[in-house]
Amino acid sequence: MDNLNNYLLVSAVLFSIGTIGVLTRKNAIVVFMCIEMMLNAVNLSFVALSRHLGNLDGQVFVFFIMTVAAAEAAVGLALFISFFNNRESIDIDDANLMKW
Repeated sequence: MDNLNNYLLVSAVLFSIGTIGVLTRKNAIVVFMCIEMMLNAVNLSFVALSRHLGNLDGQVFVFFIMTVAAAEAAVGLALFISFFNNRESIDIDDANLMKW
């Protein structure tokens, strides 16, 4: 039998690394990769808790989260390409220039 605490510990570490990355990085691609890491940490905890409790509710939520993550990646990539074509940079500090 697997140990639930180990899965939750790995999930917490991944989520913490993702949070630190979002708060400290200036490159927009790295920030979105850190957001994806945070979503995957939540997915890991959902699957671990779902298996521990013996129901499939957590695994169903994982499919919804993966769908949102895929949509976020597609929209984010389109925004990055558009932003890079206009400013030739994907630095988050340059995004303030695009305000009204």
